[in-house]
Amino acid sequence: MRLSFVVPVFNECESVEELVGGIFEYCRPHECEIILVDDGSTDGSGDAIDGLAGKHADIVAIRFARNRGKSAALEAGIRRASGDVVFTMDSDLQDDPKEIPQFLEKLAEGYDLVCGWKAVRLDPGHKTVPSFFYNRMVARLFGLPIHDVNCGYKAMRIEVAKSLRLYGDRHRLVPVIAAARGFQVAEIAVRHHARRHGKSKFGIERFSRGAIDLATLWFLIHYRSRPAHFFGLWGAAAILAGLAAGTVSIACLGSVAGLVLGTGLAVGGALFAGLGLIAELAVSIAGESDPDIGGGP
Repeated sequence: MRLSFVVPVFNECESVEELVGGIFEYCRPHECEIILVDDGSTDGSGDAIDGLAGKHADIVAIRFARNRGKSAALEAGIRRASGDVVFTMDSDLQDDPKEIPQFLEKLAEGYDLVCGWKAVRLDPGHKTVPSFFYNRMVARLFGLPIHDVNCGYKAMRIEVAKSLRLYGDRHRLVPVIAAARGFQVAEIAVRHHARRHGKSKFGIERFSRGAIDLATLWFLIHYRSRPAHFFGLWGAAAILAGLAAGTVSIACLGSVAGLVLGTGLAVGGALFAGLGLIAELAVSIAGESDPDIGGGP
């Protein structure tokens, strides 16, 4: 079996060589390639991965001229991957290469994607607490019983990896995307190490981006092929509310403000429903060729 490891790198020059050594050690007896994607690092990580690629024929170096984000780095690496199984890992040494055989054992049980679960997480509370609530929200919205959907340590069959289209912050929702496309998803508990070098890239702005991605993906999964159902439902509700408000205002209250509000609701609802019809037309023209999520499942 041939394994492909896709590792985004952003300012982790002190960690990348040790990580590569660990991957080579624990992927045996399988063949492997390691695809290191420098995401616009400013600390010399790009030169470090170029040096490693020059020494090892099984290491591929991809460099971005500027920071484009983890999803873009994973997308570039996955497009280049050629193995039977694709692993994704972080480059900060918090993911342990010793877990590689355990991932492969779980895949051998018939699963298509195995997600790591940092059951004991060695991160500060400002990271673990929001992550806990984020994961609970994902599980409730999508009915996917995964403890740690955001864990970057994953293994998947090549057909799963090639079906993904990652952009924005979609890398956090890979298990959801895979499950929506009919692939079998499982998780295993993995060891998590404290950061030894560099500093975390975690930022508060990720909360808003994550919420937007959740809402977008939920809509695409449930209404991509029938957008008029979503827009029509809420449009009809607004029209009915507007008619009711207008009728009550005229018949009972004699309120001009109520009439204006009712008219606004009715017109807005009609526009919203019309938007659904336009979206339905766009879907019909595009045809149901089942493109990758990013456009929908």
